[in-house]
Amino acid sequence: MPGVCGGSGAEALRRTDVRLLLDENVSDRIVCQITDLFPGSTHIKAIGLKQSEDSVVWAWAKQHGFTILSKDTDFYHRAIVFGSPPKFIWLRIGNCPTRLITALLRSRHESIRQFIESETESLLVLEQ
Repeated sequence: MPGVCGGSGAEALRRTDVRLLLDENVSDRIVCQITDLFPGSTHIKAIGLKQSEDSVVWAWAKQHGFTILSKDTDFYHRAIVFGSPPKFIWLRIGNCPTRLITALLRSRHESIRQFIESETESLLVLEQ
């Protein structure tokens, strides 16, 4: 299965670094722009989950050790009710250009890494 950045989806799954699973409401073009900071990250389109139910995406992320990144409030509610795993990063930014989302993720890299490594936190809200 081809990956968003030219690699296979299986290659992304073998890495053990901080891995983000970008939901369909976040551009798949972002993956290539953040792989230096978040190696192994992927988009749901690249793993065949485009237009899947939230519960399916949640279960996949949990099984494969990914943190979900989305603008979707449904994932926010799921994170509140079920906790982690998987962890969830909620982008509260509305409609904005891909470059601004990329800049936000890059500028908050250390906060995101600390959140993912935390054993007690399950939800991170990112705003501009």
